[in-house]
Formats: sequence, C-alpha cells, structure tokens
Amino acid sequence: TQPQINEGKWIDGWILYLHFFNSESNKYLSLDCTKLENIPFSKHTEVFSSSFSHSICLPPKALRINASACDPGLTLSLFTMSTQKWRHQGWALLQFLMVCGSHTEEPACKQTGDHENPQLFKNGDIMLGGIFSFHSSWKNSQDEYNQKPQQLQCTSLHFRDFQFAQAMRFGIEEINNSTELLPGITLGYNVYDTCGSIARSVKVALSLVNGNEGKASPLKACSKPAQVQAIIGETSSSPSTAIAAVLGPFHIPIISHFATCACLSDKSKYPSFLRTIPSDYYQSRALAHLVKHFGWTWIGAVRSNDDYGNSGMATFTETAQQLGICLEYSVSFFRTDPTGKIQKSIDIIKASTSKVIVAFLSPMDLDVLLREFSQNNLTGYQWVGTEGWIFDYQTATIDVNHILDGAVGLSIPKAHISGFREFMLDFWEALFSCKLKQSQTEEIQRECTGHEDLTGVENGFTDMSLMPIVNNVYKGVYAVARALHNILKCNKTCDTSILQHIQKIQFKTKEGDEVYFNENGDPPAKYEIINWQPRENNTVEFVYAGLYDVSLPADKQLTLHDLAPLFVQVPVSVCSEKCPPGTRKMLQRGKPVCCYDCMRCAEGEMSNVTDSITCVKCLAEFWSNERRDACVKKEELFLSYEEIMGALFTAASLFGTCLTAAVAFIFFRYRKTPLVRANNSELSFLLLFSLTLCFLCSLTFIGRPSEWSCMLRHTAFGITFVLCVSCVLGKTVVVLMAFKALSPGKRVIKMFGPTQQRLSVLGFTFVQVIICILWLTLSPPFPIKNFKEYKDKIILECSLGSAVGFWSVLGYIGLLAVLCFIFAFLARKLPDNFNEAKFITFSMLIFCAVWITFIPAYVSSPGKFSVAVEIFSILASSFGLLICIFIPKCYIMLLRPESNTKKSMMAKRPPKAF
Repeated sequence: TQPQINEGKWIDGWILYLHFFNSESNKYLSLDCTKLENIPFSKHTEVFSSSFSHSICLPPKALRINASACDPGLTLSLFTMSTQKWRHQGWALLQFLMVCGSHTEEPACKQTGDHENPQLFKNGDIMLGGIFSFHSSWKNSQDEYNQKPQQLQCTSLHFRDFQFAQAMRFGIEEINNSTELLPGITLGYNVYDTCGSIARSVKVALSLVNGNEGKASPLKACSKPAQVQAIIGETSSSPSTAIAAVLGPFHIPIISHFATCACLSDKSKYPSFLRTIPSDYYQSRALAHLVKHFGWTWIGAVRSNDDYGNSGMATFTETAQQLGICLEYSVSFFRTDPTGKIQKSIDIIKASTSKVIVAFLSPMDLDVLLREFSQNNLTGYQWVGTEGWIFDYQTATIDVNHILDGAVGLSIPKAHISGFREFMLDFWEALFSCKLKQSQTEEIQRECTGHEDLTGVENGFTDMSLMPIVNNVYKGVYAVARALHNILKCNKTCDTSILQHIQKIQFKTKEGDEVYFNENGDPPAKYEIINWQPRENNTVEFVYAGLYDVSLPADKQLTLHDLAPLFVQVPVSVCSEKCPPGTRKMLQRGKPVCCYDCMRCAEGEMSNVTDSITCVKCLAEFWSNERRDACVKKEELFLSYEEIMGALFTAASLFGTCLTAAVAFIFFRYRKTPLVRANNSELSFLLLFSLTLCFLCSLTFIGRPSEWSCMLRHTAFGITFVLCVSCVLGKTVVVLMAFKALSPGKRVIKMFGPTQQRLSVLGFTFVQVIICILWLTLSPPFPIKNFKEYKDKIILECSLGSAVGFWSVLGYIGLLAVLCFIFAFLARKLPDNFNEAKFITFSMLIFCAVWITFIPAYVSSPGKFSVAVEIFSILASSFGLLICIFIPKCYIMLLRPESNTKKSMMAKRPPKAF
C-alpha cells in the first residue's frame, strides 16, 4: 500500500519537512498534503506532481523550500517550474521532482515503447547517427485505441536515401582510414530507416540519443551522455523540423543534406540544426525570377503538403506577386493522401488555362502525381522544378509518357566524390555475393543482375545522378569529423561543445569544395539551371542551361545560356496577351492582376512599352501620334510666308507698296501741274510715304513671332497709320479752309498755312509715339504659345502685354479718322471741279468701316486668323486711302491732261447733293 504523507509523520524511517515561506507576510505556510493526488510511490523513489489552489500559491520569487532531518543516504532533488505567467487570481502549476535513492540496484529509468534496431550499424569510439528514408511510404492503419498500435509497415523502397546512407558510410570509412583526421579514433554509426514518417523520425532520433537497450537501465543511466555526438539527416524538411525541435534543447548537432525549408533557418526554434544544402528562401526566389525571365505570368502551382512544399511555395508566391506573376491555382497533396483528394487536384489542373506548372514536390510525391497524369492523359505542360526532382534520374525513368519533357528548374551544382562509385559496387558485391563484372582471371561467380531484392530499381545502384546530394552527406560527415578533431586537440580552456565547433568550421574537401555555415546554419546558395531534353531510346538528358548565384549583384544573379537549344519555341502561358505600345492594361473585374484588357491611350497620352499599366500624358508642347506610342511635337501655327494666305498677303503688301511708289512717281512727274499744286503737294507726298509704310508694316505680322517682331508690328502699325490719317486730316482742313477763305474779310487760310500743317501732322504723330513708348515701357507685347485653342496644335502669337496700350493706339487712330471724316463731310458740297473733299470722305468712310468691322472679327478669330484679320484691315484701309484719294488724280493727269489746267480748276459749277 502507498502510505499517506502527513506533516510530521514517519515515512519509512525518514521525515521530510516542507514549508512555504511568504517573505511579504513573514509567515511559513505548511504544505497541505491533501491537495496531492495520484502520487506514484515506491520505497526509495518518490515522484509526485500537483497543482495547488490559489489559497497557498505564492509568487515564484517569494517561494522558499526548507528540507531537514534527511537521512545521509537520501539524495534529494527539488525542481520548481511554472507553466504560465503569474496572475492575481490565476492558477500556477508547481511541479516537484524528488528522486530518493538508496543502496539497492533496482532500475529507475525504464524504456517505454518497442525496441528499435538500426538498419545499418558499426561500433566505434565515437558514434554518429544517421536518419534516412529507405522507404518512401507506409500502410495506413486505423487505431481503435483498445490495443497497442502496431509497428509502422513501410512500403515503396526508396533507393535514393539508401545511396545517401552509403555516402555516410563512405565518409566514415575514409575518416577511419585517415592518419590526419582523428588519428587513433574510430567513428561508428547507427543508421535508421524512417519510411518518411515524422513520428518514426522522432522515435528513432530519441533512440539515437538515449540508446536502445532492451532492458531497464540502472539509475545512473538517466543522466548519461547522448549515445551519438551528431546526427546526419533527415532527407525531408518536415521530419527534420520535428527532430530539430525535439533535440534542439540538448544541443545535439543535426546536419541535413536535403531539408531545404526556410523555416529551419530560425535558430530560436532549431538552435542545433545545420545543413549542407541551401535554404529554399533562395531557391523560391530564383524560381520566380526564372519564370519571369521566360515571360510566364499565368501559372499553376503544385506542392507537397509538408514543410518543404508549403514554406517554399509561400516564398515563391510572395516573390512572384512582386514580379507580376499570377497563380491560377495552388494545390497541395501528400503521397499517402486518399485517391479522391489527389483526384480533386488533378481536376483543378485539367480545368485550368495556364500551361506552366511550378512543382515544389519531393520525388516521392512527384511519382504519385505522374501516375495520375498518365491515367488522366494530361500532357503538354511546361514544368518548372525544384532541386528535389529536377536532376533525379529515377524520376526521368518513371516518366515513361514523357510528361516532364522540356522541364526546366534548379539543381545543386554538379559534384564528384572520387572513389564513391567503386565503394558502391564493392558494397553491392559483398552484400549479395556476386560480381558486377566478370574477369577472365577471376574465379567464376554468380553475376549481379542489379535486381537483388530491389525489385523495380533497374540499374539504379550505380546511378550517380544524385551525386550533388550525396556530396552534401559526405560534407556533413566531414564537418562533424573536423569539429571532433578540433575538440580533441584543443587545450582545457577550449569550448568542448561540438555544436559550436561545427558552426565555426570552415574547410575544403579533397575535391576542393568549401564547407562552412552562416549564422543560420546554411551554406552559400548557388544553383545550376537544368533543362530536360528528350533523346533517342526514350531517354532524357539533363542539359546545363545557366546559373543562379546569390553571391553576385542582384542584376547578375540569373545567367542563362542561349535559349535556342532549350526550346524549339518558348511556351506561352499568359492570362491575357501582352498589351502593345499605345495601350494600357485595364484589370478585369474579379480576376487576378494578370487578367486584363488592353485599352487604347487617350488623345494626348502615350505608352511606349509593352504591358504598360498607365498612359503617360505628353508634355504641353507635345501630342500623341496616331499609334499613341510616342509624343510628337505639336504643329506650330502662325502666319508664315510659305502658306497660301501668307503669300497672298505678302503679294498684296508689295503690290500696294509698288502702286504707292508709282503714284508718287506720277505726282513727282506732274508736280508743277495745277492739279498737284492745288492738292498741297507737300502733304500729298508725305501721305504717299506714310501709305508706303502702312503697306510695309503689314509684313511684320507675317512670320514666326519673336520678341522684337511683336513690339515692332503694333507700334509700327500705330505710328504709320496716325501719320497717314494726320496727313489726310491736314489735307481735309486745307481744302475746307481754302474755300472758306474765298469769302471777303476771312483770314482763316492764314491761320493754317504750310507751317501749321506740318506742325499739326507732327503733333498728332507725336502723341501716338508717346502712347507707344509708354506701352513698350510698361507692358510691351511678347510672343506666347497658345495651347488652349487646339489640343494637338500650338498657336504662336503675340500677347498684347497691355490691352489698354493696344486699344489706346487703335482708339487714337479711330479718333483722328472720325475727325477727318467729319471735316470731309462738311466740305462735301464744294464745286465738282475740285472734288478733293468727296474723295477724302469716301476714303474715310471705307477706313472707318474697315476698322469698325475689325474689332469683332479680331476678337473672335483664333490664332493666326486674328493676325490675318489685322493684316487685311491694314491693307484694306491703305488701299482705300490710296485709291480714293490718288487714283482719280492720276487718271486726270495721265488720261485727261486737258482737265489739268488752272482754268479748268477754277471753273465754277453748281454743287450737287451728296
């Protein structure tokens, strides 16, 4: 019977006092033993644990334990731990482990579970462990929990990992035969088969650490060192994470040769895990860049439903999204999944439109998938593979339907281990008592067939396609041996932790491969790009196609050779065709970003790259071309000499100038005739000169506007027209005064003689000059580019600068013209023989009509047409003055000279109504 523990009572001759001391209240609290439940008890060993109620629970820092009156033969160990943070009204779990021992030899540590025997074993001074998957699957069994579960039944011989185990043996044999590395010390090994099961992996890992004795160990064995100094394996990521999590707290090095999950780089979770193969963090990113390089933006993804596939695909998906690659689907499965679940994944792939499949699969899972593809007759896909299967010769052999032909992916760089192939052949011959090759000098023995108890693996034993992974196992063994060698030769102050020595190791193998680990326990990342090329006799050649080196700059990490040998034509896998230049992508509602429509850029916008997401607006001086793939300079509109309208105005201006010069010549030729003398020849010549300037000033409005032309055209126009109208006004006043002076006693003609006429013209013109000077000084006209009138054209024009200045110049001209018209109108009833006033009236009528209509036409005309309106007004008014005033006189002088006499001029005729 198990005696009850009561305070102060004897327990088999020993008394134990336990007190809880509260430092805050300075009181001792006795242990309430009634709170203990289900205490396993024996004479010499008591192990109990209990949860105490809040009434006696104290903060850990205020807890003290006082033990006294113990027998000298009693060994007492007390441990306390709390499984949760202290809360004011919470529960705390205090676990006590008491181990009391006496002089008896009864076993205290007992192994539970079935005994595990290693598949490969060799004794040695220092033992290493090996965990591999000689089988790729197992039979699922339903546990009813009414009896002990059966042993795992492994199926599907997996020869790859058997080869990896031989690489471990080969490395150990080399080290044992070496005189430089670990001289005088023999390495042994225990190698277990896990069948790919995570649970079995953990079980054999614990067997490697604890030992595997068939009967209970003595008490001292509970604290003995680990049976192995390091473990080589596991091959897959998920078993490796489980093993590393269990053995990590014991700091037993675990060196994997093929577990690539990026999660294993987390040293806070897996402090003792290292590997000789790069992390999938780099491979996943490299695969995304490889897919992007070939322009595959619409892809599917298949992954193993384990840490390797899920973690690697997560990193690939993240990088792919950053590169603009879309996943139409991403399915996962495991080789032991029911057929119905795998068929669902096949149905998703069959219904998809993408033609590229990124397969983050282990070789065992890929074998299952290939069988399903063959049964469903699925072909024509471009496969992108990982290092797990892309260079696996056995996978290529299984692919009898050529589903994977043309596959491209990443592999570990090629490697070579001298002597390993011969070692494998020797092992096979020794294991099956046969000869692979017969020699004439040797005794005739049974010839090896390559199928000895390994049904289904044809000539696989000598296949060295997995040499890069074999080399990883080899490097892992040597890393452990180097670390042990350094520990054995260091002094007493040297750190004896084998894990820390392995983490700091750096050496080169006999083949020249450098081995070291970074702070995450990972080697440097470098991958070869492999392409599957089908050859004759249904064989596949792994063609080297490029390199991905993480140590290089980002833009030089991916290097691909000429693609011509790889593909007859690069496959296309896109959701939407590329948008050509001149268009932009518009996403389709409810679909990934890779599915879009191509929309043509709007006017004034362009895109000059393929698959542009936006159209760029052209600069103000540019406009998109018809294809919308470039911005071309806008057409500049201004009245030029080359265009028809400019040429006509230029011709009219020159014609007017020549006509004025001809009239001036005629007047000069007949300057002594009564008609010229009676018309005040001095003002007539000055008027002809001003008309010449008026015709010529119209030319300043033609051509590309510049700063000087803008200032010159308006000021020249204003001053010359004021000069012209002033002369006409002077002639009108002279005519009017001359006839008024005929009356007796009138002296008006004396008040407006030649001097006064000159001063009046000069005075009127000077006022206009002052206005123009003020205009040019305060706010002169300047050239501008008008973008408002036309979207695709630029109007080059002159800004008025100051609108007040412009309208002041024009208004002053209008004022003089109105005065001239009034005076001419007053002299309309003069004798017919002297009809100067009538002609002036007609000329001023035309002048005023032209400039009155100019105002609305000028304001409403855009661009160069406003300039044309102004030129037309200048020419029309100039021709009006020239024709009305001078042409009739030229007609008389040239065609009717008899009328050009003083008698004819002085003859009186009755006035006619006007």
